[in-house]
Amino acid sequence: MLLAMDVGNTNIKLALFDGKEMKSSWRISATIIRTADEFGIAFRDIFTAHGYSFSDVDGIIISSVVPTLNYTLEHACTYYMHIKPLMVSSLVKTGISIDYAIPKALGADRIASSTAAFALYGGPCIVVDMGTATTFNAISKDGVFLGGAIAPGMKTSLDALVSHASQLPLVELSLPSSPIGKNTITNMQSGIIYGYRGLVENIIREIKRELGEETKVIATGGMTSVILSENTEFIDYYDRALTLKGLQILYELNA
Repeated sequence: MLLAMDVGNTNIKLALFDGKEMKSSWRISATIIRTADEFGIAFRDIFTAHGYSFSDVDGIIISSVVPTLNYTLEHACTYYMHIKPLMVSSLVKTGISIDYAIPKALGADRIASSTAAFALYGGPCIVVDMGTATTFNAISKDGVFLGGAIAPGMKTSLDALVSHASQLPLVELSLPSSPIGKNTITNMQSGIIYGYRGLVENIIREIKRELGEETKVIATGGMTSVILSENTEFIDYYDRALTLKGLQILYELNA
């Protein structure tokens, strides 16, 4: 089976694939102070708890936006699973073309999610990935990654607001019953969630002006469910595992 890892700023998402089928998936915190041994033991414990072993793995692929973790994770995979992982970059075969000023500066997660979006949904399309940062990826009908936009993530925006306003508390990101809040908590929830929904919708609208109104919009990322707590007309598909599926596709192209 293939072990796919999507290393983000907050979490590391793991998935086991048997061919194209995702058998299981998990998340652990992306703690930069962990050693290779600590990661290896964490992976072993997760596998064991779900009835798997390292011997089930015959390939590993990693996309990472945390360079300080790359060597540690590579070492953990090599030492504990005896497999050198394929690290995603602009140099791997993707099935799409990358039209970016500095291709090597493009995040590995954006490469993986864009690869999956074009392969699974076709182009033109926009991938909206809502995590620690929110990224917008524009892919043409011919499968060319054209660029996009990067905005602060919803939780990142909330953390910044709380850290700079001493009287504002850290609140749960859930949709209030009305955009007109009646207390500090619902005021903050309304401002963050409704405001963020407007940010996402407007950037999609502006990109569609260039790509065309037939452009499909695929959303992914941990914070997407907050935006989608009410039906949103500007998102066509929600694929929580899009980046992991992209890693499976990339591994097939490069194995």
